[in-house]
Amino acid sequence: MCGVVGIVGNSPVNQRIYDALTVVQHRGQDAAGIMTCDGRRVFLRKDSGLVRDVFQTRHMLQLEGNMGLGHVRYPTAGGDNRSEAQPFYVNSPFGLALGHNGNLINAAELGEELFQDDLRQINTGSDSEVLLNVFAHELMEFVRGGDTVLQTRNVFDAVRRLHERCQGAYAVVAMIVGYGLVAFRDPNGIRPLVLGERIDGDGRSVMAASESVALDVLGYRSLGDIAPGEAVVIKMDGTIEREVCASQTELTPCLFEYVYLARPDSIMDDVAVYKSRLRMGEKLAEHMLEAWPDHDIDVVIPIPDTSRTSALQLANVAGLKYREGFIKNRYIGRTFIMPGQAQRQKSVRQKLNAIDLEFRGKNVLLVDDSIVRGTTSKQIIQMARDAGAKKVYFASAAPPVRYANVYGIDMPSRSELVANGRTDEEIGEFIGADRLLYQRLEDLIEAVKEGNPKISRVDASCFDGRYITGNVSADFLQMVAGARSDQAKTQRTEALDVAEISAYH
Repeated sequence: MCGVVGIVGNSPVNQRIYDALTVVQHRGQDAAGIMTCDGRRVFLRKDSGLVRDVFQTRHMLQLEGNMGLGHVRYPTAGGDNRSEAQPFYVNSPFGLALGHNGNLINAAELGEELFQDDLRQINTGSDSEVLLNVFAHELMEFVRGGDTVLQTRNVFDAVRRLHERCQGAYAVVAMIVGYGLVAFRDPNGIRPLVLGERIDGDGRSVMAASESVALDVLGYRSLGDIAPGEAVVIKMDGTIEREVCASQTELTPCLFEYVYLARPDSIMDDVAVYKSRLRMGEKLAEHMLEAWPDHDIDVVIPIPDTSRTSALQLANVAGLKYREGFIKNRYIGRTFIMPGQAQRQKSVRQKLNAIDLEFRGKNVLLVDDSIVRGTTSKQIIQMARDAGAKKVYFASAAPPVRYANVYGIDMPSRSELVANGRTDEEIGEFIGADRLLYQRLEDLIEAVKEGNPKISRVDASCFDGRYITGNVSADFLQMVAGARSDQAKTQRTEALDVAEISAYH
């Protein structure tokens, strides 16, 4: 899960990109970067940390130019140090930069091909650098065909070849120095990417971004989603050219975007995230009343923030009281994407504080968007009991997460998922709930698809283990498990700490 932004305008874009990145900060808190271009030169600032910490006034003043792209990152493939902050850049052909949201499932094979056949060196463990070099190589091949000036058809042909080589999920914004921006999605449209324009006193400006909320906040009019397999070329004068560059396409967006990742005020693939979460709450309530008609719930309490919408609608449909029982410290990051278990456990207590009056002597139903490892849910349930709750029930707006996500969400290894190998009753016992209720997968799918009937399928792989690209091997899943386990992340963090201490001394 990362956030990408690209802007072409008639005035400096550094501040607009910065503002857009703060809006999509929820998509990545590990690192941030901005690269701008004045037509001939590029200017780059990237580092580990939040947007507000990476960019100071002196950095912003150095980011000159009317075109640029930005990225916020959290690690999905590769390590988690500042060398893998994006955008990545290569100086041939033309000068090419790229920001990527998603994950390639054949990055290792592509990296070997790039080195052996394309004579390109990969310097990090990031699949995004692999993607950049594939694009650069294919663009160079078509330019060598005889054109002395880059043509739009060269760009579309390069993206077409990239689709043939790259497998997995990718929503990309790339910048070609002196030419413009290129935005494109994988043929399945797994990760979101939207397009918008703004016309004001500075003329026309065009933006591509991970979520529509970035367009809204900066006053851009939506031009809709970039379609699966589509490439959009935005010239430096604001001209837009579009073409579907993949031979076979199907819109299959990631369900987890709507459950957890996206902001509720975004619209992606014509589905309003807020409305989809309302429907999740409705369907969860209907399921609860069907499975547990004689419940003794006194009050419904959401676990802030993502579950609020679903919890409110569940309470409305079930005729139950809705109360805010937890106060959130907004200066603590999202625990789901924190790199180690010890850090997550510490952050839950720092992030949430219970209001005793809403729990004391009551049977409470806590509602969360999902349950991944189960350790956070376990702590929250204990907090409710410590606050005086008589009984604590737990409901998840998503089905059990039983499988790894390989398309850009840093799910833990399958062995660390609480639902792996456990029944619903055993999961409830593990997290300490008096009763546990999960959303049914068919209900979740319907809650999303209802917003856009054109969506025929969705990526529900973390729930059902069916990988829509159809080429995810057992060996690859084993490699993912090894890289994403808490033990592996702890070892990488310790290695980075040692390296920084050594460099300091």
